[in-house]
Amino acid sequence: MALVTLNFFSEALGMQTEVMVILPQSSAQGEIGIASSAKQKKYKCLYLLHGLSDDQTIWMRRTSIERYAAQYGICVVMPFAARSFYCDMAHGEKYYTFIAKELPQRISEFFRVSSKREDNCVAGLSMGGYGAMKIALRENDKFCACAALSPLCDMDTMRHAGDPSLMINLFGQLETPDEDSLLFLADREKDNPHKPRIYMATGTQDFLYDNAQPLRQKFTENGYDFTYTEAAAGHNWEYWDAQIQNVLKWMYGKR
Repeated sequence: MALVTLNFFSEALGMQTEVMVILPQSSAQGEIGIASSAKQKKYKCLYLLHGLSDDQTIWMRRTSIERYAAQYGICVVMPFAARSFYCDMAHGEKYYTFIAKELPQRISEFFRVSSKREDNCVAGLSMGGYGAMKIALRENDKFCACAALSPLCDMDTMRHAGDPSLMINLFGQLETPDEDSLLFLADREKDNPHKPRIYMATGTQDFLYDNAQPLRQKFTENGYDFTYTEAAAGHNWEYWDAQIQNVLKWMYGKR
């Protein structure tokens, strides 16, 4: 596997940005302790999103994502999204447009990865779990599956917790617009034949556990290909490190 720190100009952001990319290596004879399954001419790709307090480096620092990805021969793309909740912010940058629309085009331009829907997935934790589901539901012509670990599922709860100015920065109002509401999107896309497969995992001791339950019920009622798992865990990296291994198996293992 190769680890690339990619710096380039984003038209959506209007500035330089940094993305970390793990790339498969088809042959690495003599490398100790790792095996690669890279065989494709164009590689499948996972866009892996960070949480509210983190950045594009965090998955590399807190998990063994490079080693896990090597088993499946996939590319992993880890962008920076600040505290944007993967939105086109009312008072900030257009991180949704950057990550959901511009970045896949750039990755296909720079690297040997597939642009086919069935070869592209998105996952994330906490804020990134929300972002992953939003992107997959809205861009289901580009992404076939998503995974959300300990996600924030109902943005309206942000009005009552912490600083409500966050909602103003994101949306310019205290209510979540329909296009940024997972509950709305789950209803809107329920009859779409291209609606994504969805994996959700949360800990029963997580402060976001109750927040996730209405969306869990919505996906089930609306007939999504939906996998849900929970465990006696909190909002922490021990849980996410274990779960990302399950996610990769769910996404790229034999079905």
